[in-house]
Amino acid sequence: MGALHDDSFSTPDQRPDAISRLIADHRPGHGLVRDFYMDPTVFARDMERVFRRHWHCLAHESVIPNPGDFELFRLGDEQVILTRDMQGEVHGLLNSCRHRGAEVCTKDKGNAKMFVCPYHAWTYTLDGALRAARLMPKDFDRAAHALKKVHVKVVEGLVFISFAKDPLDFTQVEQSLHASIGQYGWGAAKVAHRETYPIAANWKLAVENYVECYHCGPAHPEYSQTHALEQPPEVIAGLNAAMEEKSCALGLSVLSGNHWQNSSRGGEAVDVFRYALYEGASTGSEDGSPLAPLMGRFTDYDGGVTSIHLGGTTFLVCYPDHGMIYRFIPKTHDSCEMELIWLVKEGAEEGVDYDLDRLTWLWKVTTEEDKKIIEHTARGVKSHYFEPGPIAPMEYNELRYITWYLDEISRA
Repeated sequence: MGALHDDSFSTPDQRPDAISRLIADHRPGHGLVRDFYMDPTVFARDMERVFRRHWHCLAHESVIPNPGDFELFRLGDEQVILTRDMQGEVHGLLNSCRHRGAEVCTKDKGNAKMFVCPYHAWTYTLDGALRAARLMPKDFDRAAHALKKVHVKVVEGLVFISFAKDPLDFTQVEQSLHASIGQYGWGAAKVAHRETYPIAANWKLAVENYVECYHCGPAHPEYSQTHALEQPPEVIAGLNAAMEEKSCALGLSVLSGNHWQNSSRGGEAVDVFRYALYEGASTGSEDGSPLAPLMGRFTDYDGGVTSIHLGGTTFLVCYPDHGMIYRFIPKTHDSCEMELIWLVKEGAEEGVDYDLDRLTWLWKVTTEEDKKIIEHTARGVKSHYFEPGPIAPMEYNELRYITWYLDEISRA
């Protein structure tokens, strides 16, 4: 099918027939055709029906530890100011003045008592309330002109936001996170390092790459030395059984649970699953040796990893001594970002309890390799002759993701 471009249309809802045909023409069991990655109209639909409908992890709350702390996050065309007010409550404010729309927050992070719009000096508190609007009439209703807010949930230290007017039910996600990262102690963790990788590719190419490990063997030799996920599921079944036996011996109940669902059912999608490290490996390091103090309920290493897929753009990786937050951020139809956030136990000191270079080595190497792979793919699918092949058995999570994605963008 040719490109969907048509200068007479500017939004996805103005081209429903073209996008519907694109979805209907999809071959089950195969990858997506080029227009899903190359067409701005499809990207606009993605933003409307995936990005603005689902929950996204924004940060670990330790990035704003004190009253008055704030940090500005850019997601597509939106800017969200994450704040902690003077009572300690966390808020997500849209960075657009209720007067003429100017950005009220002009710094990436800091500490403040108020946000003062640089255009006409309208002044807002950390919870978004309009405190002052200079020279406005006496009957002006300040309460009706607070900064618009996104929905916020803080679970086990993670801050999630939703742009939806009526957000998807988060109950199952909360239960899954308490049962998984709760035992890893993420609520009492701190951010050790953050790094953002700009990717010259559509956001779906980045996510599809992340969710499958068919490429791990040839593309990630460093990761594959310690992580059994690079093997087919039937091969690692024995390793997984030994891993769970160790977990039980430690008195842990790190539960797995597949609750991946479409938004038509009213709830957010989440899948928690476990997989083994190879014998002798304790954690995700260059040689499998420990990196930092044990976290949460762990008193020893169980030889395993807990992985969490959540809502389409958020992915979490849990080791006994550190954690990883993987955020996928759509930017334009042909660009996105991946932010990696490394977590360690609260109170752990860099240079004393952990070496930052060793802590970050594996996932830096792996992500730099992923960036190259994704951008190779983005350049390849530009070809008008590109035709996607069948999804391999080891790409079962990619197949699930594609099916989920097509359902999401097909429904208003």
